[in-house]
Amino acid sequence: VELGDFPMMSHADAIARFGSDKPDLRIPLELIEVKDLMTDVDFKVFSGPANDPHGRVAALKVPGGNGLTRKQIDEYTKFVGIYGARGLAYIKVNDRADLEAGLQSPIVKFLPLEVRQQLLDRLAAENGDLIFFGADRGKVVSEALGALRCKLGHDLDLYTCEWAPLWVVDFPMFEEMDNGAWTPLHHPFTQPTCSPEALMENPGEALSQAYDIVLNGTELGGGSMRIHQYDMQEAVFQVLNIGKDEQREKFGFLLDALTYGCPPHGGLAFGLDRIVMLMVNAESIRDVIAFPKTQSAQCLMTDAPGAVSNEQLRELNIRLREKVADQKLNDQ
Repeated sequence: VELGDFPMMSHADAIARFGSDKPDLRIPLELIEVKDLMTDVDFKVFSGPANDPHGRVAALKVPGGNGLTRKQIDEYTKFVGIYGARGLAYIKVNDRADLEAGLQSPIVKFLPLEVRQQLLDRLAAENGDLIFFGADRGKVVSEALGALRCKLGHDLDLYTCEWAPLWVVDFPMFEEMDNGAWTPLHHPFTQPTCSPEALMENPGEALSQAYDIVLNGTELGGGSMRIHQYDMQEAVFQVLNIGKDEQREKFGFLLDALTYGCPPHGGLAFGLDRIVMLMVNAESIRDVIAFPKTQSAQCLMTDAPGAVSNEQLRELNIRLREKVADQKLNDQ
């Protein structure tokens, strides 16, 4: 198989266009940002996220998708609910020249004629197309429409090629948790692309020298350049609210080593089982690994986890005891 040069795409571009950091480029559908068009519409489902700095309003055009029935659309609505979406608005384009009667949708009455025209133009929508919308927090919209994109590609057989490799680069260094604290997107030893000063000043804008290799929507492997400078590693720890004492206690050996000089270094680790899954055209990684587990973490071949004898426990210096809450409940 001749794949040629693997294209490169930034993490931000992958999320914006495909709703995923491992996009399947065989599917010719893309998410289109329409947030700026919805700020003043009389439809809070759209205007709310459109005016929220953390919100997103995006559209997914399905060429020729007008043939989807209401039942199918309802099934897709349930599907995106798995990813946190609270609904799935849509517009069927019957006649784009007639902005009054040519657009079929429960929501079209809330959109001014000017906005309708701008939507059709931005999406290059044609007669017979179907447009899905996502409006919520950015992460919810990206994940929901990204998953819908892949499902539509599978259900409607939209694949344009057999193999679509990709390098995804420029991952964010950190992501913000609900409590406002920062956590590393990969791990705290990934080399940022900026200086320690810029990292501490604006952690949310910092990018990392991390990279993933993706094939047909599956991450085959990932890696990064590692931090090799003392001041950079210290800055990362400070952003993560790891104080000096904790740094010394947990990572003193590493910080000491970095003071003696360390060459730039990095690598890439492949997931062999995922590669085999693609090679044999399996639907799940569980079809190709030696001892697959069920969703309840049981191994049907070895019946693990099973009972452990007292002799085995004594050999490992392990003692089992009931949970305190369970014991109190039993005492009552």
